[in-house]
Amino acid sequence: MDEHDEWGTTMTGVDPDRLDDQQLMKELETIHRTRHDTLLYGSNDALRAHNERMARLEGEYLRRNPRRFVAPGRTREGARERATAVEGVRGARPAAAETPVGKWGRGAAGGGAGEV
Repeated sequence: MDEHDEWGTTMTGVDPDRLDDQQLMKELETIHRTRHDTLLYGSNDALRAHNERMARLEGEYLRRNPRRFVAPGRTREGARERATAVEGVRGARPAAAETPVGKWGRGAAGGGAGEV
């Protein structure tokens, strides 16, 4: 196999199983950093290539790290516990101090002026 795999005319990079751990992490960081722009502005071919490359890199990471740490809050059960705790403490609507601020938080499109 060549240093670069090719599917059609799209070069997809070094086969993930040939990367050492540091190179694999660097590739993963790069592909995750470029994901949003590829989704928003890339051609269909670019998005397809990005999807395929990301899946191969992530698959290799998972193969090498089958017992990686999983944060309890990142599981379905942990998310349900958080939702139950939040709702039980203050009802279904978050308090103003805890409402995210920024693009999708207070003042986002759809909310009235001063609405929290």
